[in-house]
Parts: sequence; C-alpha cells; structure tokens
Amino acid sequence: MWKTLVLAALAVLIGFSAAAEDRGPVTGLPLPRFVSMKASEGFARRGPSSTHRIDWVFKRRHMPLRVVDEYGHWRRVQDREGAGGWMHYSLLSGNRTVLVEGEVVELRRRPNPDAPVSARLEAGVVAWLGKCAAGWCAVEVEGAEGWARIAELWGVFPGEERD
Repeated sequence: MWKTLVLAALAVLIGFSAAAEDRGPVTGLPLPRFVSMKASEGFARRGPSSTHRIDWVFKRRHMPLRVVDEYGHWRRVQDREGAGGWMHYSLLSGNRTVLVEGEVVELRRRPNPDAPVSARLEAGVVAWLGKCAAGWCAVEVEGAEGWARIAELWGVFPGEERD
C-alpha cells in the first residue's frame, strides 16, 4: 500500500499523468496532449510563474511540444527528448505540428505504402498535422503534402485518429 502512495506522490511531483484519460485541472483538456510553439522564442521555467528560474529556451516557432501538466496560466511542456519546463499558455498554440523522426521520411499521395511518393522530408523538419487514420497522418510543409506513418513522426500519439 505504501509503495502505491509513494509512486502516486512521485508522479504528481514530476507532473506525469498516470492514466490516459487524465484531464487538465484548468482547461479540462486531455493530459498529456500535444501543442505547438506560437512564439519564435519561449522560456521554460522551473515552476509555474515568471519569478521561477529559466531552465530552457525553445527557439523554434511551430515546434511540437507535449503538455503534461497545468497550473493557472502555465503549462508544463516537454520536447521530444523530455527537456522543458513551465511555459505561459500565451506562447503555445493548439494548432498541431509534428517533427519528422526518420532519417528521410517519404510522403505518400495516399495512406498506403505502395502509393507514389509526393515528397521526401529529412529528420528534424516540422510539418503541419492534418487528418490521421489507420496509422497514417496527412502532413504539409512549405507546399509539400502527403501521408506519413505515425511511427515516423513525433507530436502525434500512436494510434491517434484525427479528422
């Protein structure tokens, strides 16, 4: 019993959600969830206020981030490597983007591995996220668009469905 209590307290302290259906206490939105950077620069702080020390500076507009906790106007975010901290909600957008993870990801004209290739994206490219179904997501970046496998993208949950 005490081990369960200690693990639950630890999860709260590090801001991790125990269940997939967790909801943010401020917005009522799911935790964790993905957002993107609205600003071209954003400070990730040690705690949820502007008086806390800055631990990390994100410098890439539209970069996808994972929200893992909420407190007032603050959101605890993480990047792909788990780095992050508390950011003011005004620096974040609900418009979804993804980060290309594969060395070279081939976008397909249809969500099918045999469909013709419409573009090739290199690792680290940030693309706008569209519809997701059956393990594929529609993405767009600088005029190039197509379908990529969810497994090749960061910023979307495995098995996520979007209209």
